[in-house]
Amino acid sequence: MSWFNPEELKKFIRKDNSVLVVWDVQEALVNSIFNKEEFLRALKELIDEARALKVPIVYTKITPFPERFQPRFRRSFNPGDIVKEVYPQEGDVVLLKNTPSIFVGTNFELMLRNVNITTIVFTGIATEIGVETSARHAQALGFLPVIARQAVSSADREAHERSLMNMQKLMLVLDNKDIIDAWRRNG
Repeated sequence: MSWFNPEELKKFIRKDNSVLVVWDVQEALVNSIFNKEEFLRALKELIDEARALKVPIVYTKITPFPERFQPRFRRSFNPGDIVKEVYPQEGDVVLLKNTPSIFVGTNFELMLRNVNITTIVFTGIATEIGVETSARHAQALGFLPVIARQAVSSADREAHERSLMNMQKLMLVLDNKDIIDAWRRNG
């Protein structure tokens, strides 16, 4: 018998304790993924439902360091603005960050703890980089990470699929329908 019971954990997904994270949906990244149209449709569905149910939405945005402070081993990359199809609206939070973890160098954890948010629904790009890193970090900090299977993507389909397989051994990887149903039913 496994210690990890997805059906039991689904009970903890409620609209009043959740935040929807929209990870790095900036122009260059969205234009590089293998399933752009399906991804944007699924992402828009979750964003629309979160807004309707008043689930807070936090967008992340890659923010390069000033050129003088760029690490020598990392080239400067400007991913552009958040794509217009899912652009933030009034009341949404845009979190500028420089690392592949939403918790490093930001006040994200404090924001969530201030309002008793315990469940983080992750969407965005890239599954195997920032989404997985942040979800694992969230779990280590005592949050319940939920990966929206249809609303995460990558330029590397194989790495994306491998990441989803790895994460579903440790945390919830759910279809949009399951997340929306839990938000509507629980709270």
